[in-house]
Amino acid sequence: MRIGVFASNRSREVDSIINSLKFADVQIVSEDIPPALDCIIVPGGDREVRRYFRDTGVPPVPVLGIHRSEESGGFLAQIGSLELRTHAARLERGEYEIEEIPRLSVNVDQNRTYPVLNDAAILSAKSAILMEYTLRVNGQDIWHDSSDGVIVSTPMGSTAYSMSAGGPMIFQGAQVFGIVSVNSLDVTRRPLIVPSDSLIEIDNMSARIHCEVVLDGTDRIGVKKSVVYAAYDPPARVIRMNQDSTSVAALAKKVHLAEDLLSMPPSSKLLLKTLEYEGSMTQRELAIRTMLPNRTVRMALTRLVKHGYVKQKTSVRDARSKIYEISDAMSGGGDKGAV
Repeated sequence: MRIGVFASNRSREVDSIINSLKFADVQIVSEDIPPALDCIIVPGGDREVRRYFRDTGVPPVPVLGIHRSEESGGFLAQIGSLELRTHAARLERGEYEIEEIPRLSVNVDQNRTYPVLNDAAILSAKSAILMEYTLRVNGQDIWHDSSDGVIVSTPMGSTAYSMSAGGPMIFQGAQVFGIVSVNSLDVTRRPLIVPSDSLIEIDNMSARIHCEVVLDGTDRIGVKKSVVYAAYDPPARVIRMNQDSTSVAALAKKVHLAEDLLSMPPSSKLLLKTLEYEGSMTQRELAIRTMLPNRTVRMALTRLVKHGYVKQKTSVRDARSKIYEISDAMSGGGDKGAV
């Protein structure tokens, strides 16, 4: 069995993974991944798995996501690096499921195309500034809107940024995409569900400053004229060692969290979204990343910690500094990647 470990350099975690796979021919890969591999292991949790699948050149080889041992399991990275040893025999025997997860193709200004796993939002480059745009689906005008932006999401991404903006939760396996207008001036504007073979166009965009496409909450791409969404081929192929994180029960927990999420102030939602996509961060890092005032970040973190949505721990590097991360309650019992 040929297994690739996706990593830019050798590390203690990579060595631990390789030592757990004595039965296999293991090689470290970073670019020009051989398509003949039986599987690829991506360490670093859900964030790194999403980043891996944003590369247009990855082959259709199934991926096993690995989270760090001190973190809770995610939606894409179910098992920890220390747990891999106990799953190695099952991996060798092929005792796992391969789930195909839809990806969105995002073409910016008829130029470069980017694949995403969760969502791609179009927003003004500075918060709290309205943008106008026209939405078309399969060439038909649907609406002309004035809002904070628009989000197009996959079923997996429907419980991420889209949900916090009032979008519906879509069951995994549904062949659809969601479209949500963010804080529209038209109070009758409602989220849309369209078939996954639809061509979704956003154009005629205008704002006081330029607009950006935010890919999976991380990469920002400037846009001048239009963004076109479609299904990206091939879909992401993810190895499932445990099936519990994809169960209806896990999704049902999100329903109860959604009510609280919708009632949160925008600053709290932004911090949650940033921690989900970026991982653990200090208060100072959050202020820099979100561009919110320090006092606003401090007050929002206090509220989130008090209500159990975020947990804090002491930094290993500096005992005077606190690290903040999404709590197990928000991860929905192992569904962190779909928060």
